[in-house]
Amino acid sequence: MKLPPLPTLRAFEAAARRESFLQAATELGMTATAVSQHVKALEDWLGLALFERRPRGVRLTADGRELGAACSEGLGHIARAAERLTGRKSLARASLACMPSVVTHWLGPRLPRFRAAHPDIQVSIVYPLGALTPDEAGADLLICHGTRPPGRAERILDAATRPTCAPSYLDRHGPITTPADLLKQDLLHDATEAAWQSWLAARGVGGSTPSGPLYADFNLLVSSVLSGLGIGLCPTALISDHLAAGTLSVLFDEAADEDKAYWLRSGTDLSEPAAVLRDLLLTEAASSASIA
Repeated sequence: MKLPPLPTLRAFEAAARRESFLQAATELGMTATAVSQHVKALEDWLGLALFERRPRGVRLTADGRELGAACSEGLGHIARAAERLTGRKSLARASLACMPSVVTHWLGPRLPRFRAAHPDIQVSIVYPLGALTPDEAGADLLICHGTRPPGRAERILDAATRPTCAPSYLDRHGPITTPADLLKQDLLHDATEAAWQSWLAARGVGGSTPSGPLYADFNLLVSSVLSGLGIGLCPTALISDHLAAGTLSVLFDEAADEDKAYWLRSGTDLSEPAAVLRDLLLTEAASSASIA
């Protein structure tokens, strides 16, 4: 690719856009004489005149107008690309390791508020992959589930589970007024049947627990509950948006897993963007708790 000297193109583009050597000089921080010399060098390189020199200024020739438009378009593309790349490089980042179920049903609907308030912070969400600390997950922050973990951890959501179904299921199979009624229903199980067996036994309900589908992931289970396929033991705090919208209903207030919660853990040497994200999570959790 054979190009004219780039400094001459930059000077010519400014002069052509303003049709003035003096105004181009002011824009570029050089003298009008320097701009004129660059333009003359470009004309010599091309072998044609780009400006008509007049006593009271300069005027573009037809060739000058054609080249000026091409230079403005080309340099404009370069400037916009450089601006995008510079902005991408300077974008602040915060990373969170989190279970898909928490992201889908609780965090995801709240992230737009964070993005609106902090457009300069890019949030990266990764799988915990069994990590117990943010450092193990390679993230700034970690949300984990269970009893209180060792070390510093902030409780953000209750993890107590309650029998939950879609209104459409209750319309077809209700009324369900006592825990014993559940023995005649389609119970959906999260990984094992143990959770339902424990919940029913704590309510004094004996007998064989209905064997329904087993789901390896809570997202799969709750999608079936939402579809009206059966009743699941769901963490009430995690599905608060569905409960508020009326797409899910809790059948009994009695809960299982009351000793468990969702915990927020912070990594060492937390960056400022990560600290902002942590504060958002705590604020949103407090708001969810007050609504519940």
